[in-house]
Amino acid sequence: MFNDMEKWTEIRRDVLTDRLSRREAVKKYNLNFRTIQKVLQSAEPPEHRKKVERDKPVIGPFIPIIHEILDADKKVHAKQRHTGKRIFDRLRGEHDYEGGITAVRDEIRRYKQKSAEVFMPLAHPPGEAQFDFGQAQAIYRGREIKVMFCVMSLPYSDAFFCQAFPRECTETFQEGHVRAFDFFGGVPRRISYDNTKIAVAKIVGRRGKTPTREFLRLQSHYLYDHHFCLVRRPNEKGHTEGLVGFSRRNFMVPIPEFDDFEEFNRKLAEDCRKDLERKLRGKTGTKSELLEEDRRAMLPIPDNRFEARRVSTGQSNSLSLVRFDRNDYSVPTQYAHREVILVGSLDRVRIVADSHVIAEHVRDWESENVHYDPVHYLALLERKPNSLDFGKPFEQWDLPEVFAVLRRRLESEGGSDGRREFIKILRLLEKHKPGELAAAVDRALEIGAMTVDVIRILLQEGQESPAKIFRLDGRPQLQDHNIPEPHISKYNDLIQHEPVQQQEEQS
Repeated sequence: MFNDMEKWTEIRRDVLTDRLSRREAVKKYNLNFRTIQKVLQSAEPPEHRKKVERDKPVIGPFIPIIHEILDADKKVHAKQRHTGKRIFDRLRGEHDYEGGITAVRDEIRRYKQKSAEVFMPLAHPPGEAQFDFGQAQAIYRGREIKVMFCVMSLPYSDAFFCQAFPRECTETFQEGHVRAFDFFGGVPRRISYDNTKIAVAKIVGRRGKTPTREFLRLQSHYLYDHHFCLVRRPNEKGHTEGLVGFSRRNFMVPIPEFDDFEEFNRKLAEDCRKDLERKLRGKTGTKSELLEEDRRAMLPIPDNRFEARRVSTGQSNSLSLVRFDRNDYSVPTQYAHREVILVGSLDRVRIVADSHVIAEHVRDWESENVHYDPVHYLALLERKPNSLDFGKPFEQWDLPEVFAVLRRRLESEGGSDGRREFIKILRLLEKHKPGELAAAVDRALEIGAMTVDVIRILLQEGQESPAKIFRLDGRPQLQDHNIPEPHISKYNDLIQHEPVQQQEEQS
């Protein structure tokens, strides 16, 4: 159908203003007489409407097969669904299809357009939030790694908060909430989540039903309500889904480089704070102004701070090592072959036995590493002194140089006995800091008294209040006074007469 608007207007102007007759217009524009008549009857071309769908003799018989494959794909994981190329190969190999791949892809596109889901716009009152994790690449200490970043958003004001962590787990999930509440200045009354295993212990139907214990501990502390979205229905928290992508594109492009997660998180927090000055389309104020309305609808933050941590049980092995989160950590050798409780926070791992902390290590977020505290093995070293040079815990032990000097002197003077004495001195590290012991060792070397007893006394110097010393300076009347030496026999006489005196007093 002829629908050139420029020529349409020109034909109508020429004929209806008597510049040309209808027959002259047919010759000039090389159009059918009936087409000229239709142009003159309407001020604009009619909409193109296809009354009958064109036949598809080649692809037509195979359309039901294509739809059947695509329907079955809805029940399969997204990463194992058919591509257009795979459907084309199956049609040719299994059903003798002789057409081209373009027709197959066109039919797939038409099917997906017709079956695409339509979502209902959701209302978001003030004081409600959504939470989700995203993934990004980063260069951490010179090495490219995958980082997980959490985003909590407030749909009403569009304010959001973002933090990055080495992994998505219970303690980072909890810490993300704690920091977000501090950033917003309140606790949302209701937070929407995916059905993540961190928060949901059991799914009933298509929605989380039973929260995990650590999720309930977080919720019990802050007293907010939760909402678990339907499985594979991210539209129920589409606001934070969109802000996960926004954070990645705006805060993590180009790929960020950092050596400390806390330093990077301070930058992310500042980026989120700057974003509050942005004005939303269709809103009267900035995000910062709308956030005040969100805050008024929020719950107050409790005075006592929530501890983000994960608790698990384990058993130390014959090497005095216990495993937590794919890494091994040492405990004192007297706790070998014992059941222990492990408490993992964002930066520390504490190991508890007999109701008190027996070991504490810096948290390692990588895997298959072993972390020794040499002090944990000193008691065993005293029984096996020859392992001082071959024990794994002592390979990278960075002690002050004064300890090496002490060992050389002790072993040169006493041989193996000197080594044992050196190990006894090292055991003082079980109760004293390395700097304190190093100062005492240095003093012992100066006075030439290199025994554990002397060093123990030197350690006590300065820790106890010094006794007042009575001096004779300035007291000439007392300088000539002589005190006789005590006789031990007199003390024996006093001891023998003491029971008699006690009896007389009682009578």
